[in-house]
Amino acid sequence: MATIKQEDFIQSIADGFQFISIYHPLDFIKAMGEAYEREESPAAKNAIAQILINSRMAAEGHRPMCQDTGAAVVFLKIGMDVRWDAKMSIQDMVNEGVRRAYTDKDNPLRASMLADPAGSRRNTRDNTPAMVYMEVVPGDKLAVSLAAKGGGSENKARFAILNPSDSVVDWVLEQVPTMGGDWCPPGMLGIGIGGTAEKAMMLAKESLLAPLDMQQLKARGPKSRAEELRLEIFEKVNALGIGAQGLGGLTTVLDIKVLDYPTHATSLPVAVIPNCAATRHVEFHLDGSGPARFEAPGLEHWPKLAVDLASGAKRVNLETLTRAEASTWKAGERLLLTGKILTGRDAAHKRLADLIAKGEKLPVDFTNRLIYYVGPVDAVRDEVVGPAGPTTSRRMDKFMDVMLGKTGLLGSIGKSERGAQAVEAIKRHQGLHLIAVGGAAYLVSKSIRASRVLAFQELGMEAIHEFEVKDMPVTVAVDTSGNAVHESGPREWRARIGKIPVVRA
Repeated sequence: MATIKQEDFIQSIADGFQFISIYHPLDFIKAMGEAYEREESPAAKNAIAQILINSRMAAEGHRPMCQDTGAAVVFLKIGMDVRWDAKMSIQDMVNEGVRRAYTDKDNPLRASMLADPAGSRRNTRDNTPAMVYMEVVPGDKLAVSLAAKGGGSENKARFAILNPSDSVVDWVLEQVPTMGGDWCPPGMLGIGIGGTAEKAMMLAKESLLAPLDMQQLKARGPKSRAEELRLEIFEKVNALGIGAQGLGGLTTVLDIKVLDYPTHATSLPVAVIPNCAATRHVEFHLDGSGPARFEAPGLEHWPKLAVDLASGAKRVNLETLTRAEASTWKAGERLLLTGKILTGRDAAHKRLADLIAKGEKLPVDFTNRLIYYVGPVDAVRDEVVGPAGPTTSRRMDKFMDVMLGKTGLLGSIGKSERGAQAVEAIKRHQGLHLIAVGGAAYLVSKSIRASRVLAFQELGMEAIHEFEVKDMPVTVAVDTSGNAVHESGPREWRARIGKIPVVRA
């Protein structure tokens, strides 16, 4: 009979979350390397290269691969014969482990959890509480699965209760294009089928913990209806041509995971939860012999890419940039930015919009500046800033008209596509939207040479900063004419792949 000690469990949780913030699972690295070799779209190939280079840099530097270090998700399978030498509840022990991980002085992780979600939205400062799901099973061991789930991919979760005669495949294919590039593909889709509403969502989330084995499945063939669905959905989603970062290409998903469960005769609950290119999870077991041990993978597992990210990119001096020069940039063009940019995301934009509505003076001059949608990790040691990748641009869509029309702002930098409302505002005001690669936060941070807070310091990572950057890699996503690469890229590659009819506007 195993006796699990409180301190062993807490420290294992802490060490596990630290581990997955730094190291991608090796099956993901292998699958991404294979996707890189197969990819024919130059834009998608460049994005995959940045993700792989970033992953190796994070492993070497022992820093988070992504600035969004996720919500803490914990699945526990507790043996019926397990005994606890503990005074805290399981939820409290997990929370203490998360607290230690996210406030570690040597590798602090970004705290993203907000209390009072429909009210004051107060940051809990330590990323607690965790989402904990427990199951009691036969045996005398404790199986623990940890995942750090980023908000960008989580926000693209979909759920429906279909009619029993409806096609799950057709429904999934309707949902994926609405996700665009916001969830940072290429990644995985977890699909839960059956049970009840909450059971289907749980199945989808849990399915993402399984190893990537799509190529093995394709080689041996399906052995169940769930595996048949995996293969069919995998082929048809990739045929959509969405590609890495939504730029168009051959690989949108690396794998499809499906878990199902019996359901009521009148129902067909279906849930889809995407997992992004910063997929982070690990499983370990405790048997009473001490805390879990996590072995860092050798760097030989990462592909050595001879990629010159500057090749084919135009260098831009932000200190001399004019609107006339920016108007010559075209959607899909790659740039290297040098100079000063501003930062700001959800909370800062809300404050700015409120000040403008009241006719009050803004704390920052935005004239002919670019604003970067980012919430960086705290810096350590000699860092200027911690990992600082882009956040989802679409959340700022409703502010785009006022920012471009009332502040003199030149444009924005974020990840993935803008909605129709923002594209129209960009076109009307002759603005721009640029993208950095989501999932390449540590790589991006190395181009930031200085950082200072200009306004709203109390917002922490959501404060307005000024970054001084050197050769920051970005791509023009929406140009001054309103041309959008996230529309043209997938359309082009869907036609090239040729498995799904392309409807011309």
